[in-house]
Order: sequence, then structure tokens, then C-alpha cells
Amino acid sequence: MPVYNKLVRDLIPQVIENSGSKFTTRTLDLSEHLTEIKKKLYEEVQEFRETMNHQDALEELADILELIHAALPIHEATYEDLEKIRIAKKQKRGGFEEGIYLIEVESE
Repeated sequence: MPVYNKLVRDLIPQVIENSGSKFTTRTLDLSEHLTEIKKKLYEEVQEFRETMNHQDALEELADILELIHAALPIHEATYEDLEKIRIAKKQKRGGFEEGIYLIEVESE
């Protein structure tokens, strides 16, 4: 029986059960949940880096966004709170749309 020891989507136990397999799960406390979200984010970012087409990239970005949604309540925030912060940072420092790549800065 393979051992996974990782955070999975909420309906995965149902999928496993429907396939006729047996499984073991437990519910994480908030601290563990956040730790596992961070691990899973890293995994999904790595998978995004390895994508070779638009559809796979969008699938991985959707997974990343889902993890962000899962982390927000742990930080007592909503997606709207996050958007306000994102917009304020964008207004102050810009976004990443133009692809500006900083090479070096000469000190005075």
C-alpha cells in the first residue's frame, strides 16, 4: 500500500473509496494545515515550472490558486482582503506584466 503523507484535495477520499480502495486519513490542525499548504504550494509551483503547454500551465495555476484560497482563512483573511493588498502593491510598485528583468544597479 503506497504511503503519501501529503495534503490532498477534499474529495480525494471519495474518489479513492469509489475506486474500491481502502485508505487512511486524518484532519490536520491549523498549524499543520498551513505547513502542508506551504509544502503543497512548493510542489505545485515546481509542476507549473515544468509545464510545456497552456492547458497544463492553467491546471497548475488553478491548483496554486486553490491553495491560496485554503490558506486565507488560516490567516483570518478573505480573497477580497488579498486582492486589496495585491492592488495596493501593484499601484505602488507595479505588476509583472511587462517582463522587466533587472540586471544590476550601480551604487552611488
